Amino acid sequence: MFSRTTLNRLLFVLCLGVPIIGPTPAFSDDSPQGIVGQFQDSLIAVMKEAKTLGVRGRYERLSSIVERTFHLQLMTQMATTSSWTDASGDKRHDMVNAFRRMNISTLATLFDGYSGETFQIVGERDGPQNTRIVETKIIKANQSSNDIAYVARQFSSRWYLIDVVVDRGISEVSVRRSEYARILKDQGVDGLVAVLNGKADELLSAAPPTAK
Repeated sequence: MFSRTTLNRLLFVLCLGVPIIGPTPAFSDDSPQGIVGQFQDSLIAVMKEAKTLGVRGRYERLSSIVERTFHLQLMTQMATTSSWTDASGDKRHDMVNAFRRMNISTLATLFDGYSGETFQIVGERDGPQNTRIVETKIIKANQSSNDIAYVARQFSSRWYLIDVVVDRGISEVSVRRSEYARILKDQGVDGLVAVLNGKADELLSAAPPTAK
């Protein structure tokens, strides 16, 4: 179902749908593998209902899934680096809402069907800076697969996901940090917010109507 480019884009989106105030409660099975497993099960469920939900229904469903799985405010901070540090509270508010709209809109657009994909948890190991790495695969109907590693960190006794690495490559947060750096340098926070909100509007307005 997914090309490598689409998969990379999709997986990073899962890291950047951002709530306004801190992380939301984690899943009841609060362990790195438990959170990843339930997250992936939820994604498959949305894929199976994609046509019925339509893009806006997928947006709403995926928004809640993403927000309860990832420490999303930290992901925004990591992606914007010094711009986050220098920003006022209102500017941070604008950034996280723009990231949330753009990335979940992209996710809702890409998650438009199901073709027999499954997820498999391969194992778990220690990562840098007190993180745990949960290694998984997405297996397509033709039995080809992509490696997906989720980076988890514990906050106040709860585990949250903070990054995704595809096919043992560069982390998606690092890729987006580089991508957004030029916009932030040339246009500042307001420019980045405008770009992201514009992309979200484009994705949602361009989506075809749900089939009846």
